[in-house]
Amino acid sequence: MAAKVFTQNPICSPSLIRDKTPQQKHNLGHFSLSKNTSKRLVVSSSIMSPPIPSSPLALPSSSSSSSSFSSSQVFPPSRAPAATLPLSRIWREIQGSNNWENLIDPLSPILQQEITRYGNLLSASYKGFDLNPDSKRYLNCKYGKKNLLKESGIHDPDGYQLTKYIYATPDVNLNPIKNEPNRARWIGYVAVSSDESVKRLGRRDIVVTFRGTVTNHEWLANLKSSLTPARLDPHNPRPDVKVESGFLGLYTSGESESKFGLESCREQLLSEISRLMNKHKGEEMSITLAGHSMGSSLAHLLAYDIAELGMNQRSDEKAVPVTVFSFAGPRVGNLGFKKRCEELGVKVLRITNINDPITKLPGFLFNENFRSLGGVYELPWSCSCYTHVGVELTLDFFDVQNISCVHDLETYINLVNRPRCSRSAVNEDNFGGDFLNRTSEMMFGKGRRRALHLTNAATNAAYLLCSISNHMLYYNIF
Repeated sequence: MAAKVFTQNPICSPSLIRDKTPQQKHNLGHFSLSKNTSKRLVVSSSIMSPPIPSSPLALPSSSSSSSSFSSSQVFPPSRAPAATLPLSRIWREIQGSNNWENLIDPLSPILQQEITRYGNLLSASYKGFDLNPDSKRYLNCKYGKKNLLKESGIHDPDGYQLTKYIYATPDVNLNPIKNEPNRARWIGYVAVSSDESVKRLGRRDIVVTFRGTVTNHEWLANLKSSLTPARLDPHNPRPDVKVESGFLGLYTSGESESKFGLESCREQLLSEISRLMNKHKGEEMSITLAGHSMGSSLAHLLAYDIAELGMNQRSDEKAVPVTVFSFAGPRVGNLGFKKRCEELGVKVLRITNINDPITKLPGFLFNENFRSLGGVYELPWSCSCYTHVGVELTLDFFDVQNISCVHDLETYINLVNRPRCSRSAVNEDNFGGDFLNRTSEMMFGKGRRRALHLTNAATNAAYLLCSISNHMLYYNIF
């Protein structure tokens, strides 16, 4: 697959805004452009910043040109997206109506702000989850719906009103001898923008957030990586549309063993979204799904489900946009799933880290890159290959002292929120990295350097898998 890589001069390359903390250092950022449908913004860093506070994006001041540089210094002015239009006028483009054309490279400040905002809303699904076995709220949310955003430190907690908590039941049994019924656990929430926020957003926004894998049952559900037909539309099963069985089970399983058990995650969500759409009928509206890791997979499934059932269609009106903001998400389905999502108009923006092995699973070997021979001949197993959906915005970060940071949501948000730094910070922070890069170019040929990069990526994957294994052993998963 042909690709072009542009490396900027160290003085002009975008990197990270530097906090004045002694432990923080950043390497030079660079941009990578690909000719395929995936679009990439690559921002490099070796030692990560402290977690970003939940605050609105601070854009560089035009008056401080000596300490920061504008996009026109790195990119031709004609390619820089207009940042003067308010969100209320371009919200459809920000939601992916044009597949984020001219918004990824360079990264539009408004899109950057919206990714950060949805990432912060998503972080509340982690901060509110109670993992204390002695707590009365164990496996539930620590806070009530009115207080979750405020207690989680979300900027403008009154911008959205939480309407429903969502629970999921993994269809796995850790102790088959006792045959204990599976217990649902809190996995996210549904919220709708307030009347005041509608003026700024330009529409009524329904948001659904999904946290990633935390409990042992969820880890085991993730390991069920076989493809299975989704069959979410009873009138048209579409057996060619296949998704990972573990994600599908988490999405469709409920507490069926209990008389008063919860409905499946799917039934809870479709019911609440339908209610909200009827309540705000006639208004401009959007449906935005934000998920991290496993939660990204559930967001994909919900987006496909809504569009396949036609819930976002309105008579004599435009269809309600359905958009997924995926943070560190794995592959969800096969090529049939990808094509059907595109046919239905589901928009997916995947924010990934090239050092995060979770984004390369499942289908580490047999995926969208191994479906055809020479780009012409379709291979027999192409229909059984996992395939990513949507447009990709890629980050590049790794910390050898904290391996798990490559998959951490806070780190993702931090990097997206800080894609530029001052000239002085670039010169000061990147001296060592630039020296090593130049030394590498002198000592090794292109092929040797590529091999070193592959070795480094494999090492990162091994480190993270070891970290996951330690987590599972710590909680006595076996």
